Amino acid sequence: MRPSSRPTLTPHRGPTLGDFTRVFLTILPPSHFSRKAIRSLIVGRPNSVRWPLVPLSRHRRFPRSRASVRDARAFVRQVLTGWGHTDRLDDITLCVSELATNALLHGAPPGREYCVSLTLDGSVIRLAVRDSGDRQLDIDVREADPEACSGRGLRLAQEVADDMGVAQEVVGKSVWVAFKTVSPGEGVQKAAY
Repeated sequence: MRPSSRPTLTPHRGPTLGDFTRVFLTILPPSHFSRKAIRSLIVGRPNSVRWPLVPLSRHRRFPRSRASVRDARAFVRQVLTGWGHTDRLDDITLCVSELATNALLHGAPPGREYCVSLTLDGSVIRLAVRDSGDRQLDIDVREADPEACSGRGLRLAQEVADDMGVAQEVVGKSVWVAFKTVSPGEGVQKAAY
């Protein structure tokens, strides 16, 4: 009887921490980390490394229709709840409602869409609504006529947000508001004391 020609079966060995480290360091250059942090990654102590914070970002396009403002509010609520940042949820929802309505009425031409973006960078949430209209917007909001039924949306957003601005894009503009927020872990710690 001749020996079996089948190869010996060995258990599959998955990627090691070193494999992940090499891939990770090709994505983020070592200049983001100290030598001690890189050594900790290679030796196998990833929990001792302070990871650089990469901003979270989500965006969605909405059609030019009245129902899309409701959908924009739902999108914002879903994203912020998913991120665990609900301390300024009502303020941000109010602002997306006002900015999306302005984009719908004054910014997005018929047949076009507008885009709602949310970015979480550390403890700051930035909401931006971008439209493709060519109308310029002055962020210095004037007092609305007391008898008028509209014209208070930007002033309301300006009062509720911590910062506000307009960025002119190649096509259209982005109106943005920023909110300082408490990270989910900090809120629990502060409530405990």
